[in-house]
Amino acid sequence: MAAPAAFDRFDLAILEILQTDNTTPQRVIAQAVNLSAPAVQRRIQRLKDSGVIRANVAVLDPAKVGMPLTIVLEVHLENERPDRTAPLRARIAAEDAVQQCYGVTGEADYLLVVNVASMADYEALTRRLFEGDDNIKRFRTSVALASLKTGLRVPLDVALATSST
Repeated sequence: MAAPAAFDRFDLAILEILQTDNTTPQRVIAQAVNLSAPAVQRRIQRLKDSGVIRANVAVLDPAKVGMPLTIVLEVHLENERPDRTAPLRARIAAEDAVQQCYGVTGEADYLLVVNVASMADYEALTRRLFEGDDNIKRFRTSVALASLKTGLRVPLDVALATSST
């Protein structure tokens, strides 16, 4: 695991603004953090180049684009050897319905978050991902009844506190 990047208070303030709205004009960010617009532009470019900012995307409401079902899948494997898991990992990476996938500790091996339009689409998805793979021991499905909180915001409070010392 790579060491965390070193941030100063300007970087953290810029990142907070961008996490809230990445379409905020650089001149507005510059005013908010007390830097010049060119200095903000350079910092943002450095944060992109270093991989701190991984993407600039629009966050969609799945239900409003016809994907109202959010499902969490626990995947349990027979064997965790990389050569045995590579085909499943490739199928997961290629599958648009999979929003997130985590290799995890504990009873399950992977946790997936998927969005689908219907249970029929979910059944088709599980066939594409798991059918014929003898390394899949079982999978467990949990259908989200409500969304209490979703997002990818990274809390920067701790980074701000440690960077100012």
